[in-house]
Amino acid sequence: MKQLGPLSIAGAAGIAALLLPLVGSDYAVSFSIQLLMFLVLAYSWNWIGGYAGYTHFRPGQFLGIGAYVGSLLIFHWNVPWYLAAIVAGFAGAVTAIPLGGAMLRLKGPFFAIGMFGLARVLEAFALGFDSITQGGTGIYLKPLGDLRPLYYVVAAVAAIMLLATWKLDNSRLGLKLLAIREDESAAESLGIPTTRLKIGTFIASAIAPAAMGSLYAVYLGFIDPPTAFASNIELTTIAMVLLGGMGTVLGPLCGAVVLSIVNEVLWASYPQIYLASVGIIILFAVLFTPRGIVNLGMKSGWVAVGRPLFRRLAARAGQAS
Repeated sequence: MKQLGPLSIAGAAGIAALLLPLVGSDYAVSFSIQLLMFLVLAYSWNWIGGYAGYTHFRPGQFLGIGAYVGSLLIFHWNVPWYLAAIVAGFAGAVTAIPLGGAMLRLKGPFFAIGMFGLARVLEAFALGFDSITQGGTGIYLKPLGDLRPLYYVVAAVAAIMLLATWKLDNSRLGLKLLAIREDESAAESLGIPTTRLKIGTFIASAIAPAAMGSLYAVYLGFIDPPTAFASNIELTTIAMVLLGGMGTVLGPLCGAVVLSIVNEVLWASYPQIYLASVGIIILFAVLFTPRGIVNLGMKSGWVAVGRPLFRRLAARAGQAS
């Protein structure tokens, strides 16, 4: 029953996603693209922040990298936007390889500070090297006449992220990442290759955001440093995962739906109120629902997970031996 729940919900959502461009308005398609992009970012952040426990406050680095890689390919070489997104995703993975090896040596607040500093360096690079990135002027792309192809591509990536998270949650790899989150030293004592798993997860979590960055630039028809590395996107992504439930399959989905609606209602007219509401949601989630709204019926806090988790890992380790 545990496995049928997420799959049933995913199936119903998939049918609705396929039908929406056929029966919905242009506004509904545009709003859905934004929601699905946030959903991809939330699931990507959930892999490294929710499962592996390496939380940080700048999940948009690879979104910005992908936005510029894709935009430059389209602007200078007229690469089709869908191929540019694939190259951007590959660029995100390549960039994450050395970054993962360097950044994941840091733990706790030092990792968060290091990722924050990385975002500032990338934004400064985009502003300073205007001969490549057009600097503060930005890169203007030809707008799409029909958003439906873009919608289906973004929806496909979101579906892949949902299914990949479900697979991760029901695999030994997911258990190992949760063990790293709970107690990395104890996980190492059980024979878990923590460094390799952390770097691999970091690289995997960079691919989809980079691809989304390229698609986001195509959706807007424009990209510049403040847009590519926007703080409101990053805060919203983190709030989605915290609100829905870190280290869960349906948590990012629930959080993305709720906060995308709040974003649509408040951001255009009341951006300050929206940012304040995101901060309040983060505080509420941390203080009162640390396991998210999808787990409200369970004991709050991570301590309830720790000991049973290590018992399960030790049992599996004994079976393997």
